[in-house]
Amino acid sequence: MRVEFHTDVADPLEFACRLLRKVYRNGSRAAVYGPGPALARLDQALWTSDALDFIPHARWNGQNGPSPGAGLGRTPIWLCEPGAPPPPGCTIAVNVALDDLATFDPYERLIEIVSRDQAVTQAARARWRVLSERGIQIEHHPHRDADGAA
Repeated sequence: MRVEFHTDVADPLEFACRLLRKVYRNGSRAAVYGPGPALARLDQALWTSDALDFIPHARWNGQNGPSPGAGLGRTPIWLCEPGAPPPPGCTIAVNVALDDLATFDPYERLIEIVSRDQAVTQAARARWRVLSERGIQIEHHPHRDADGAA
């Protein structure tokens, strides 16, 4: 598994929209995991972030069986409730503050978005330690303000 931590992200919602736009443009499929309120905000942002650049997405809780059905089967971005099984065809998992690392085992790539919030940062550090202890190599991408301050 390839793991990336994007830390000190000033606006995780805006960052997630940009990231998911890249995933979509690259022809990849991603599952975004996080708490319900964060997913609701991301759902809204994906509809409104850029009026000329829609990012196809849907919510996934896995309660409709192992497949989303023919109409949604090609959806590239899935917003997943905590505990939801992986949507079919997704190789990338994006984490916006879900601590259950077992959720991410089926994916080829895990992208962690870590805000500046102290509690979020501490939880991300704990996930980093667990992943490191598993022998997983981690790429770190610290984000900085326009003036260069961390």
